[in-house]
Amino acid sequence: MYILALFGNLLIILTVSFDSHLHTPMYFFLSNLSMVDIGFISTTVPRVIVDIQTLCPVISYVGCLTQMSLFVIFVCMDDMLLAVMAYDRFVAICHPLYYQVIMNPTRCGVLLLGSFLFSLMDLLMHYVAILNIFNGEDFIEISNFFCDPSELLKLAYFDTVTNNIFRYSVGALFVLLPISGILFSYFKIVSSIMRSSLSSGKHKTFSTCGSHLSIVCLFYGTGIGVYYTSSLSHSPRTNAVASVMYTVVTPMLNPFIYSLRNKSIKAALRKFLRRVF
Repeated sequence: MYILALFGNLLIILTVSFDSHLHTPMYFFLSNLSMVDIGFISTTVPRVIVDIQTLCPVISYVGCLTQMSLFVIFVCMDDMLLAVMAYDRFVAICHPLYYQVIMNPTRCGVLLLGSFLFSLMDLLMHYVAILNIFNGEDFIEISNFFCDPSELLKLAYFDTVTNNIFRYSVGALFVLLPISGILFSYFKIVSSIMRSSLSSGKHKTFSTCGSHLSIVCLFYGTGIGVYYTSSLSHSPRTNAVASVMYTVVTPMLNPFIYSLRNKSIKAALRKFLRRVF
Protein backbone atom coordinates (compact mmCIF):
# COMPACT_ATOMS: atom_id res chain seq x y z
CA MET A 1 0.00 0.00 0.00
CA TYR A 2 2.88 2.36 0.77
CA ILE A 3 4.57 1.66 -2.57
CA LEU A 4 1.25 2.14 -4.40
CA ALA A 5 0.70 5.48 -2.63
CA LEU A 6 4.21 6.72 -3.50
CA PHE A 7 3.98 5.52 -7.10
CA GLY A 8 0.46 6.88 -7.70
CA ASN A 9 1.06 10.32 -6.20
CA LEU A 10 4.46 10.69 -7.85
CA LEU A 11 2.91 9.77 -11.19
CA ILE A 12 0.27 12.50 -10.75
CA ILE A 13 2.99 15.09 -9.99
CA LEU A 14 5.12 14.07 -13.00
CA THR A 15 2.10 13.97 -15.33
CA VAL A 16 0.93 17.44 -14.34
CA SER A 17 4.48 18.80 -14.71
CA PHE A 18 4.96 17.08 -18.08
CA ASP A 19 1.75 18.19 -19.83
CA SER A 20 1.42 21.93 -20.45
CA HIS A 21 -2.36 21.53 -20.88
CA LEU A 22 -2.55 20.67 -17.16
CA HIS A 23 -0.77 23.84 -16.04
CA THR A 24 -4.00 25.25 -14.58
CA PRO A 25 -4.99 26.10 -10.99
CA MET A 26 -7.02 22.90 -10.64
CA TYR A 27 -4.07 20.63 -11.44
CA PHE A 28 -1.61 22.89 -9.62
CA PHE A 29 -3.52 22.22 -6.39
CA LEU A 30 -3.90 18.53 -7.30
CA SER A 31 -0.14 18.10 -7.69
CA ASN A 32 0.41 19.86 -4.36
CA LEU A 33 -2.17 17.57 -2.75
CA SER A 34 -0.21 14.60 -4.10
CA MET A 35 3.03 15.98 -2.59
CA VAL A 36 1.31 16.44 0.75
CA ASP A 37 -0.06 12.88 0.57
CA ILE A 38 3.45 11.53 -0.02
CA GLY A 39 4.65 13.37 3.08
CA PHE A 40 1.52 12.33 5.00
CA ILE A 41 1.91 8.59 4.44
CA SER A 42 5.72 8.75 4.80
CA THR A 43 5.36 10.23 8.28
CA THR A 44 3.88 7.03 9.75
CA VAL A 45 4.27 3.96 7.51
CA PRO A 46 8.10 3.65 7.25
CA ARG A 47 8.34 3.77 11.04
CA VAL A 48 5.63 1.09 11.33
CA ILE A 49 7.55 -1.15 8.90
CA VAL A 50 10.71 -0.77 11.00
CA ASP A 51 8.77 -1.56 14.19
CA ILE A 52 7.29 -4.71 12.64
CA GLN A 53 10.71 -5.93 11.47
CA THR A 54 12.53 -5.18 14.72
CA LEU A 55 9.62 -6.13 17.03
CA CYS A 56 10.54 -3.06 19.06
CA PRO A 57 7.77 -0.44 18.81
CA VAL A 58 9.61 2.20 20.84
CA ILE A 59 10.21 5.78 19.76
CA SER A 60 12.21 8.51 21.49
CA TYR A 61 10.55 11.60 22.94
CA VAL A 62 12.13 13.83 20.27
CA GLY A 63 11.20 11.34 17.56
CA CYS A 64 7.62 11.24 18.78
CA LEU A 65 7.31 15.04 18.75
CA THR A 66 8.87 15.16 15.27
CA GLN A 67 6.44 12.55 13.94
CA MET A 68 3.50 14.31 15.58
CA SER A 69 4.59 17.68 14.14
CA LEU A 70 4.88 16.38 10.57
CA PHE A 71 1.60 14.50 10.94
CA VAL A 72 -0.32 17.59 12.11
CA ILE A 73 1.14 19.77 9.34
CA PHE A 74 0.35 17.29 6.56
CA VAL A 75 -3.15 16.52 7.86
CA CYS A 76 -4.01 20.21 8.11
CA MET A 77 -2.50 20.88 4.68
CA ASP A 78 -4.73 18.11 3.28
CA ASP A 79 -7.74 19.77 4.94
CA MET A 80 -6.92 23.18 3.54
CA LEU A 81 -6.03 22.00 0.03
CA LEU A 82 -9.33 20.14 -0.25
CA ALA A 83 -11.10 23.36 0.74
CA VAL A 84 -9.03 25.40 -1.74
CA MET A 85 -9.80 22.91 -4.51
CA ALA A 86 -13.52 23.24 -3.73
CA TYR A 87 -13.16 27.04 -4.00
CA ASP A 88 -11.37 26.59 -7.34
CA ARG A 89 -14.28 24.51 -8.66
CA PHE A 90 -16.76 27.11 -7.37
CA VAL A 91 -15.00 29.91 -9.27
CA ALA A 92 -14.64 27.78 -12.44
CA ILE A 93 -18.33 26.81 -12.50
CA CYS A 94 -20.08 29.86 -11.07
CA HIS A 95 -17.78 32.58 -12.54
CA PRO A 96 -16.24 31.00 -15.65
CA LEU A 97 -15.64 34.33 -17.45
CA TYR A 98 -13.60 35.68 -14.53
CA TYR A 99 -11.84 32.39 -13.69
CA GLN A 100 -8.43 33.30 -15.15
CA VAL A 101 -8.55 36.70 -13.46
CA ILE A 102 -9.60 35.43 -10.02
CA MET A 103 -7.44 32.28 -9.97
CA ASN A 104 -4.27 33.96 -11.22
CA PRO A 105 -0.83 32.55 -10.27
CA THR A 106 -0.42 35.07 -7.45
CA ARG A 107 -3.78 34.12 -5.91
CA CYS A 108 -2.93 30.42 -6.18
CA GLY A 109 0.42 31.02 -4.45
CA VAL A 110 -1.24 33.01 -1.66
CA LEU A 111 -3.83 30.24 -1.11
CA LEU A 112 -1.07 27.63 -0.90
CA LEU A 113 1.01 29.75 1.49
CA GLY A 114 -2.08 30.48 3.61
CA SER A 115 -2.78 26.75 3.87
CA PHE A 116 0.76 26.15 5.14
CA LEU A 117 0.59 28.99 7.70
CA PHE A 118 -2.78 27.70 8.90
CA SER A 119 -1.17 24.28 9.38
CA LEU A 120 1.65 25.82 11.45
CA MET A 121 -0.94 27.50 13.66
CA ASP A 122 -2.60 24.11 14.21
CA LEU A 123 0.77 22.62 15.16
CA LEU A 124 1.51 25.40 17.68
CA MET A 125 -1.84 24.84 19.40
CA HIS A 126 -1.07 21.11 19.73
CA TYR A 127 2.38 21.91 21.11
CA VAL A 128 0.86 24.06 23.86
CA ALA A 129 -0.95 21.02 25.23
CA ILE A 130 1.28 18.10 24.28
CA LEU A 131 4.56 19.55 25.58
CA ASN A 132 3.06 19.09 29.04
CA ILE A 133 3.09 15.30 28.63
CA PHE A 134 6.74 14.66 29.43
CA ASN A 135 7.67 15.11 33.07
CA GLY A 136 10.65 12.83 33.52
CA GLU A 137 9.05 9.42 32.98
CA ASP A 138 11.14 6.83 31.18
CA PHE A 139 8.30 5.36 29.10
CA ILE A 140 4.84 6.52 28.06
CA GLU A 141 2.53 4.05 26.32
CA ILE A 142 0.57 5.26 23.28
CA SER A 143 -2.42 3.17 22.19
CA ASN A 144 -1.76 3.46 18.48
CA PHE A 145 0.88 2.55 15.88
CA PHE A 146 2.16 6.14 15.65
CA CYS A 147 2.27 9.32 17.74
CA ASP A 148 -1.36 10.22 17.08
CA PRO A 149 -2.12 13.74 18.43
CA SER A 150 -5.54 12.60 19.68
CA GLU A 151 -3.87 9.86 21.75
CA LEU A 152 -1.13 12.20 23.00
CA LEU A 153 -3.75 14.69 24.15
CA LYS A 154 -5.20 12.00 26.43
CA LEU A 155 -1.81 11.82 28.17
CA ALA A 156 -1.51 15.58 28.72
CA TYR A 157 -1.40 16.52 32.37
CA PHE A 158 -4.65 18.42 32.73
CA ASP A 159 -8.16 17.34 33.65
CA THR A 160 -10.55 15.56 31.28
CA VAL A 161 -12.89 18.54 30.93
CA THR A 162 -10.05 20.84 29.82
CA ASN A 163 -8.75 18.11 27.53
CA ASN A 164 -12.14 17.76 25.81
CA ILE A 165 -12.59 21.54 25.54
CA PHE A 166 -9.20 21.82 23.85
CA ARG A 167 -9.90 18.84 21.58
CA TYR A 168 -13.25 20.17 20.33
CA SER A 169 -12.01 23.75 20.03
CA VAL A 170 -9.11 22.70 17.82
CA GLY A 171 -11.43 20.43 15.85
CA ALA A 172 -13.95 23.23 15.34
CA LEU A 173 -11.27 25.64 14.13
CA PHE A 174 -9.12 23.39 11.96
CA VAL A 175 -11.74 20.89 10.74
CA LEU A 176 -15.10 22.64 10.67
CA LEU A 177 -13.67 25.78 9.06
CA PRO A 178 -12.37 23.95 5.93
CA ILE A 179 -15.52 21.80 5.82
CA SER A 180 -17.67 24.93 5.97
CA GLY A 181 -15.76 26.33 2.99
CA ILE A 182 -16.26 23.08 1.05
CA LEU A 183 -19.98 22.93 1.85
CA PHE A 184 -20.49 26.59 0.93
CA SER A 185 -18.63 26.12 -2.37
CA TYR A 186 -20.69 23.08 -3.32
CA PHE A 187 -23.93 24.75 -2.25
CA LYS A 188 -23.17 27.54 -4.72
CA ILE A 189 -22.13 25.01 -7.38
CA VAL A 190 -25.33 22.97 -7.01
CA SER A 191 -27.43 26.15 -7.08
CA SER A 192 -25.69 27.24 -10.29
CA ILE A 193 -26.17 23.81 -11.88
CA MET A 194 -29.86 23.72 -11.02
CA ARG A 195 -30.38 27.06 -12.76
CA SER A 196 -28.74 25.72 -15.91
CA SER A 197 -30.97 24.22 -18.61
CA LEU A 198 -28.21 22.21 -20.34
CA SER A 199 -28.22 18.57 -19.22
CA SER A 200 -24.81 17.94 -20.82
CA GLY A 201 -23.33 20.79 -18.81
CA LYS A 202 -24.79 19.36 -15.61
CA HIS A 203 -23.31 15.93 -16.32
CA LYS A 204 -19.86 17.39 -17.06
CA THR A 205 -19.93 19.50 -13.89
CA PHE A 206 -20.91 16.59 -11.67
CA SER A 207 -18.23 14.45 -13.32
CA THR A 208 -15.59 17.14 -12.66
CA CYS A 209 -16.56 17.50 -9.00
CA GLY A 210 -17.15 13.78 -8.36
CA SER A 211 -13.49 12.92 -7.78
CA HIS A 212 -13.01 15.76 -5.33
CA LEU A 213 -16.19 14.89 -3.42
CA SER A 214 -15.13 11.23 -3.19
CA ILE A 215 -11.81 12.18 -1.59
CA VAL A 216 -13.46 14.73 0.74
CA CYS A 217 -15.92 12.10 2.02
CA LEU A 218 -13.18 9.47 2.43
CA PHE A 219 -10.72 11.77 4.18
CA TYR A 220 -13.07 13.68 6.45
CA GLY A 221 -15.26 10.68 7.21
CA THR A 222 -12.38 8.59 8.56
CA GLY A 223 -10.44 11.51 10.08
CA ILE A 224 -13.34 13.00 12.03
CA GLY A 225 -14.40 9.53 13.13
CA VAL A 226 -10.96 8.81 14.61
CA TYR A 227 -10.43 12.24 16.18
CA TYR A 228 -13.77 12.54 17.94
CA THR A 229 -14.55 8.93 18.78
CA SER A 230 -11.09 8.43 20.31
CA SER A 231 -12.32 10.37 23.33
CA LEU A 232 -15.31 8.00 23.66
CA SER A 233 -13.85 4.65 22.60
CA HIS A 234 -11.63 2.63 24.93
CA SER A 235 -10.59 0.09 22.28
CA PRO A 236 -7.03 0.67 21.02
CA ARG A 237 -7.62 -1.84 18.21
CA THR A 238 -10.67 0.06 16.95
CA ASN A 239 -8.78 3.37 16.99
CA ALA A 240 -5.76 1.84 15.24
CA VAL A 241 -7.86 0.29 12.46
CA ALA A 242 -9.70 3.57 11.90
CA SER A 243 -6.36 5.42 11.87
CA VAL A 244 -5.09 3.14 9.10
CA MET A 245 -8.04 4.24 6.95
CA TYR A 246 -7.09 7.91 6.87
CA THR A 247 -3.31 7.66 7.30
CA VAL A 248 -2.68 4.89 4.73
CA VAL A 249 -5.76 4.08 2.63
CA THR A 250 -6.76 7.66 1.78
CA PRO A 251 -3.32 8.82 0.48
CA MET A 252 -3.13 5.58 -1.52
CA LEU A 253 -6.55 5.99 -3.15
CA ASN A 254 -6.38 9.74 -3.91
CA PRO A 255 -4.31 9.51 -7.13
CA PHE A 256 -6.31 6.56 -8.45
CA ILE A 257 -9.64 8.28 -7.80
CA TYR A 258 -8.49 11.34 -9.73
CA SER A 259 -6.76 9.48 -12.57
CA LEU A 260 -9.59 7.00 -13.17
CA ARG A 261 -12.34 9.64 -13.18
CA ASN A 262 -10.55 12.45 -15.01
CA LYS A 263 -10.23 12.26 -18.80
CA SER A 264 -7.57 14.98 -18.97
CA ILE A 265 -5.37 13.17 -16.45
CA LYS A 266 -5.81 9.83 -18.25
CA ALA A 267 -4.92 11.35 -21.63
CA ALA A 268 -1.87 13.15 -20.21
CA LEU A 269 -0.82 10.02 -18.36
CA ARG A 270 -0.91 7.95 -21.55
CA LYS A 271 1.25 10.54 -23.36
CA PHE A 272 3.68 10.67 -20.45
CA LEU A 273 4.04 6.88 -20.28
CA ARG A 274 4.55 6.67 -24.06
CA ARG A 275 7.26 9.32 -23.82
CA VAL A 276 9.02 7.52 -20.95
CA PHE A 277 8.73 3.94 -22.25
